[in-house]
Amino acid sequence: MTDLKQTVLHSLHLELGAKMVGFAGYDMPVQYPLGVMKEHLHTRAAAGLFDVSHMGQILLHPKSGELADAALALETLVPVSILALKEDRQRYAIFTNADGGIMDDLMVANRGDHLLLVVNAACKDADLNHLKAHLSDSCVITPIENRALLALQGPAAETVLAPIAPVVTDMKFMDVATLDTDFGTLCISRSGYSGEDGFEISVEDLHADALARALLGHDACEPIGLGARDSLRLEAGLCLYGSDLDETTSPVEGALTWAIPKARRTGGDREGGFLGADRILLELENGPSRTRVGLRPQTRAPMRAGTVLYASQEATSPIGTVTSGAFGPTIEAPMSMGYVATEHAEIGTVIYGDVRGKRLPARVSNMPFHPASYKR
Repeated sequence: MTDLKQTVLHSLHLELGAKMVGFAGYDMPVQYPLGVMKEHLHTRAAAGLFDVSHMGQILLHPKSGELADAALALETLVPVSILALKEDRQRYAIFTNADGGIMDDLMVANRGDHLLLVVNAACKDADLNHLKAHLSDSCVITPIENRALLALQGPAAETVLAPIAPVVTDMKFMDVATLDTDFGTLCISRSGYSGEDGFEISVEDLHADALARALLGHDACEPIGLGARDSLRLEAGLCLYGSDLDETTSPVEGALTWAIPKARRTGGDREGGFLGADRILLELENGPSRTRVGLRPQTRAPMRAGTVLYASQEATSPIGTVTSGAFGPTIEAPMSMGYVATEHAEIGTVIYGDVRGKRLPARVSNMPFHPASYKR
């Protein structure tokens, strides 16, 4: 454990009594004295502050000076529309490989003269190398090394942040703004990973501790660890890369087709042109052999990652596997997501998970399990 990296807020986590664990090569808080269940419920009811500084922040500047050139270059690596992304807006994207699998999922923001990418911690070195290997001719690719990243989530997030950055009251879901504050220049997006309204805040390392303390000084805000972050995102039906998505899974199998616009599909203005397009476009036309689904176990026993799924109690051949599963504090019931053969993916279908040698029923369910409350 001694070789784990630390975020700039590591000392603050220890001061706040966090239980630390290794995650994606970093020593990270999994929970605070409040505990995972109460942290989860507090975020749903008020506001929670997460340290997500382990994630990667990368800048793409077009060498031509024309942002459209950087957008088109990035479109060779993602099956989404970057060209249509308006200034001061961001969207979800997916790095695909030559086989049509997912290398990482990420957020891309249009900052006027450049693009800002936020990528997953475990993938950030590989993502940076991937970008340099494919886009160096057209873009200057710069990893941000001196900025922390905080996520402020929950219905009171705006109330907590507005005294520091009043402009956030005018921001809508997926808006991005760069603001001068008493804590230096902040790059703020109205987004997050909990299904709640909230913000992600990029702040210079030298101001990160003071900003975190200021936010936590509000009565509505509590520090939240990775444990509650996971249960919140699962209730919201959001994927965790490395668990629900990986290099063998296509965006179509992963039920991420909503992120692939008409312009990038067969017959579109910019059809294909991204890594793995042959497989992905074929699956969009014909459907995949398996697909990611939500599952609501019909007993109180959670079906956790690795649970093998069957079509019936008597079936000998599995039809899929759970990739994420936990108890949902807000819905007060177990919840899972995983992959099943497409013929078993219809909403309402009852399938069976092998839990400690017993076949227990689960119903294929719509996601999210708890409705999102983004500010549209």
